[in-house]
Amino acid sequence: MPPVADTDPATSRAEQRRRTEARILDAASRMFVESGYERTTIRAVAGAAGVDAGLVMHYFGIKQALVGQVTHASPPQALAGPPGEVSEQILARLAESLATEPAHSLAVLRSMLTHPEAAQAARQGVASYQAQISASIPAADAGVRAALVSAVVLGVVVSRHLLKSEGITNATPEQIIDLLRPCLHSLTRADPGLPGGGVDA
Repeated sequence: MPPVADTDPATSRAEQRRRTEARILDAASRMFVESGYERTTIRAVAGAAGVDAGLVMHYFGIKQALVGQVTHASPPQALAGPPGEVSEQILARLAESLATEPAHSLAVLRSMLTHPEAAQAARQGVASYQAQISASIPAADAGVRAALVSAVVLGVVVSRHLLKSEGITNATPEQIIDLLRPCLHSLTRADPGLPGGGVDA
């Protein structure tokens, strides 16, 4: 017997809302990349998504909240495992970002240099990422180490895609990852006998 179609009005409305929100986020992401934070308006996003501006405001509120949602529209899989494995997960994600420009992230990074609202959205994303890294580091100074890892990753992505730094732009993702691997492994493990060190992983 074929499955009975779900005709629950509540389910249908929830699915319709999910699709509309996804369409709005996709339009906002494209506009933040193409036009920047300042020139992207709620009305323009609504027009690109084919919805009323009031609906965008209803779902996401002000533009600052919208850019925050764009940043987290495709959150990466949570970091998990012992420090060595976490380092490799970070490096694998960085390799992907080096190979293909991450549009969602670059939309915010490009704008955060001049707009406090975009900077706040970026800080929230960075803080969440640092917390995941810090939780995997068995050292008293895990927070500092996690911040350094995040700064290295962010700096490399910005230098390659936004600043177009010649050395980093011309290098292959594999070359960059190979050079960074010892640094990240050192930062994410505890070193006995060093200040802040804990149990070696």
